[in-house]
Amino acid sequence: MATTTPVTVRLRKVIDSDLAIFFEQQLDPQANYMAAFTSKNATDHTAFKAHWAKILADKQIQIRTIVAGGQVAGYVLHHSWFGDPEVTYWLGREFWGQGVASRALKAFLRQHKLRPLYGRVAADNVASRRVLEKCGFVVIGEDKGFSNARGEEIVELILILRG
Repeated sequence: MATTTPVTVRLRKVIDSDLAIFFEQQLDPQANYMAAFTSKNATDHTAFKAHWAKILADKQIQIRTIVAGGQVAGYVLHHSWFGDPEVTYWLGREFWGQGVASRALKAFLRQHKLRPLYGRVAADNVASRRVLEKCGFVVIGEDKGFSNARGEEIVELILILRG
């Protein structure tokens, strides 16, 4: 049985050229469906640029580009837009199922020690929930929210990472 070497994952500061890749990644309908809580119109490049300008200008937001195998794979960040500090991440679909998200989030959590830290995930997004749980998050509750990507209210799980 052949074994494959895991792709190398590292984090770095976001640079302008990453944004074009992030935009292309978020156009993927399946990725949007799984993420659930996305922009109202994923194809609106002007809104995308405005949203990212706000993110990059906010000194309270910690954000890193995920680089896997030398390619921009996505990003990981934490913010407090809704009160509590929360982590979120995005990974282009071509990087799914390779352990990239788990390794990137673990690296991010080693660099950014803010605790407690919350995570939210669509209840049916088993893979994303698993990433959070591998990194020490535990489910503490449920909520409902409107999913732009799905056009309906859905159940989301609330997770926390303590200490």
